Amino acid sequence: MVRILEATGVKFDWERHAAGAEAFEIHGEYIPAALYESIERNRVALKGPVTTPIGGGFKSINVTLRKKFDLFANFRPIKNLPGLATHWPGVDLIIVRENTEGEYVGLEHEVVPGVVESIKVISEKGSTRIAKFAFEYARKHGRKKIHSIHKANIMSSPTAFFCAAPVKWPKDSPTSSTAST
Repeated sequence: MVRILEATGVKFDWERHAAGAEAFEIHGEYIPAALYESIERNRVALKGPVTTPIGGGFKSINVTLRKKFDLFANFRPIKNLPGLATHWPGVDLIIVRENTEGEYVGLEHEVVPGVVESIKVISEKGSTRIAKFAFEYARKHGRKKIHSIHKANIMSSPTAFFCAAPVKWPKDSPTSSTAST
């Protein structure tokens, strides 16, 4: 990504910082204070792959950064590349996923030896916020439909707020539908 940006001819003054296992080897911490300070000062970050140790109670570096900077919306546009033959022409899709709730809260503990519990937390505030983000993006960019995809067939109680959030939006909002996977 850095090479692509530099190929534009724009001059960047990069601040490079390690995170994850690499940062731990250098600084003795997985997310050094200098990295946090750089993001706060510049209000932008270009992040590559980060290694989080598996097991041992380590929190994901990605989830930690999302929580710290309240990066609640994972926004993924998907389009066919011009000139590339495909079985599905005309794909123009955007996936918006809530990035700080659900399994991403990181609440886990060992109930009894050999049994671990991971808690999925979904709030009305978080559900409404991600729905509002999607609806506002759709309205601003002329999108006509929004589909909510969830696991209410398996997790009915935690998904109730998420399913109810789109219903609260004005009639001039894009059409919404809900689907369970």
